[in-house]
Amino acid sequence: MATIRIHTTQNVTLEYEVASLGDRIVATLIDYFVLLAWGVLWGVLFTSVASRNHESGTTDWGSAAGIVAIVIITIILAPYLLYFLLSEIFFNGQTIGKKARDLRVVRLDGTAPRVGDYLLRWLLRLVDFGFGGGIVAVVAIAAGGKGQRLGDMAAGTSVISLRHRPQVLADLPSPAALAGYQPVFPQAADLSDHDVALLRQLLSRSIKQGNYVLLNETATKIKQLLGVHTDLPDEAFLQTILRDHTYLAAQG
Repeated sequence: MATIRIHTTQNVTLEYEVASLGDRIVATLIDYFVLLAWGVLWGVLFTSVASRNHESGTTDWGSAAGIVAIVIITIILAPYLLYFLLSEIFFNGQTIGKKARDLRVVRLDGTAPRVGDYLLRWLLRLVDFGFGGGIVAVVAIAAGGKGQRLGDMAAGTSVISLRHRPQVLADLPSPAALAGYQPVFPQAADLSDHDVALLRQLLSRSIKQGNYVLLNETATKIKQLLGVHTDLPDEAFLQTILRDHTYLAAQG
């Protein structure tokens, strides 16, 4: 499976597994199914209302009919236009399809994607998926090696897989192996041995179980405890804290 390395401004190198082409296709099909279900739901609703009106002989909605029709049409069509954009903005780089396949949009510089990045990806969907039923996106992703369609290339983003590989929580390097290492968070030295043992346990459990809520809660607690502010993803942050603590404890 292809991977990408992201070197952040905090001197941390993150390695992600690039979402496979198959996973991205399945995620997109799930999203299209959601939109199809939305249309079917409204179709059933309209059919039911029309049937009741026909049976009661009521067809005149009055002078407000035009306004009501515009509002209803807007409500129906809005998701088809804005679904991908708003989903990624409000669900941290995920749509329903991406969530189902454990995929997420990330920036290649390690920072969190901005609204402008999602907007650029959304605007270029017309090119990526508007010609040949998505063949442009498929060719770009397959040829690029970084999991990028044209929208990703323009926005500086990629789509990664959040499924954890078994070796992702490998033993931390020994202090000797960290010679010349530059700690990212000096505050890690303030952690007690009990804190570190508990952190290792919670990190291991959250990764093995794919429990992102526990992972986020653990990262949030450590940030509050140490007074740390960072945009690093939760797992990368916790791994870095453990690595920093190992090095700083050896120096002390």
